[in-house]
Amino acid sequence: MGRPRLTYERRIPLLALIAGLPAVVLALVLLWSDEHSLRVQWTLSLLTVSVWLTVVRVLHVRLVRPLHSLSNTMAALHDGDYSMRARVGEPGDALGLIGHELNALGTTLREQRIGVLEATALLRRVMGEIDVVVIVFDENDRLVLVNRAGERLLGRSAESLHGRKADVLGLGALLGGSEPRVVELRLPGASSRWEVRVSRLRQDGRPHRLLVLSDLSRALRDEERKAWRRLVRVLGHEINNSLAPIQSIARSLLQRRVGQADRPSELDAEDLSLGLEVIANRSESLSRFMAAYARLARLPAPKRASMDVGSWIQRVADLEQRVEVRRLPGPPLTLRADADQLEQLLINLIDNAVDASLETGGGVRVGWGLRAGALEVWVEDDGPGISETSNLFVPFFTTKPDGSGIGLALSREIAEAHGGSLSLENREAGPGAIARLLLPLGEMSERESA
Repeated sequence: MGRPRLTYERRIPLLALIAGLPAVVLALVLLWSDEHSLRVQWTLSLLTVSVWLTVVRVLHVRLVRPLHSLSNTMAALHDGDYSMRARVGEPGDALGLIGHELNALGTTLREQRIGVLEATALLRRVMGEIDVVVIVFDENDRLVLVNRAGERLLGRSAESLHGRKADVLGLGALLGGSEPRVVELRLPGASSRWEVRVSRLRQDGRPHRLLVLSDLSRALRDEERKAWRRLVRVLGHEINNSLAPIQSIARSLLQRRVGQADRPSELDAEDLSLGLEVIANRSESLSRFMAAYARLARLPAPKRASMDVGSWIQRVADLEQRVEVRRLPGPPLTLRADADQLEQLLINLIDNAVDASLETGGGVRVGWGLRAGALEVWVEDDGPGISETSNLFVPFFTTKPDGSGIGLALSREIAEAHGGSLSLENREAGPGAIARLLLPLGEMSERESA
């Protein structure tokens, strides 16, 4: 075994003793070499040694005790006790500066800890009050955190759920993948459709997974109810428009036939023919209406292929013969999309713009560009503008005497099927309206100019 090392506390007095030893020895030699009485020699010798040892003791206390205070303060900070303060030296000396900075560190850590505790308490309160299910699993797929909504969904308290495996809870299949998706879940607390979001996080350096479940059943029921109401309103309006004249004509013909049963005439046959023609026309109109609705409901999925944006817009603009459609210049772009569907969409937008411009004798312009990472195609007109904006995209709502009311609704369906959006609003810079089609940047690429 090697020699035991002297600690810092022992080295300080030992060095002080060694430092003062030559002076003490010299003083004693001089004292005992002179002719003094034995009593004086012993008294001065004891006094010299006592002073020497006292100085060593004071030096030891003055150097070691402040370090103990600093050490105790740092240990308290390490243990999370930020109330302890070090008292060492004056603020102006080196040791005092160390104590001051350590105390300032303790104050900062205490304030930060209070802030973290308050933020954590607020986060737990918010998690407890929201209806969204929030569950955290560790790297072994064991539950480590769940909010009240999660407790209600799983039918157990947080204490009993802690440490349970995701597979045991019926949530193991949800942890795979990171893209939001909608799934059907049958759990003790509910059986409905949920939107699932999974994200990864780290706590204490270890990976965890955050599972967020949003109940879509109520929102879907509300949307379905609104959709059914719109459908019934539209179908009822159109069917009544067709059945009312059919019923009126049929009743009128029946009354005439009954009143003229004994004396048929050519006029009766002519009235019958006209009445049947009206009935046939209204029946055909109702049949076209139902066919248009079926077309809107059965829009096929886009068949994507590469298409040049400029050529697409120019091709559709050239189809319009009533007025000249100006094509404004734009950047060279290619788009992977269903060309047939997008042509039908743009035809509908240009057709509406031309109909509006014919009322005022204005023009129509179409252009494209990049906006917020997306392809934007706009069609603007100089018409009277839009007076009713709330029903623009309601199927079969139209302000045209001979309109079908499915053009804008079908166009929006096509845009959303391509991951984009369609809007129609009045222009701010002048009269007329502007339609904006946005398609995500992921569906296109910019071509290099020749």
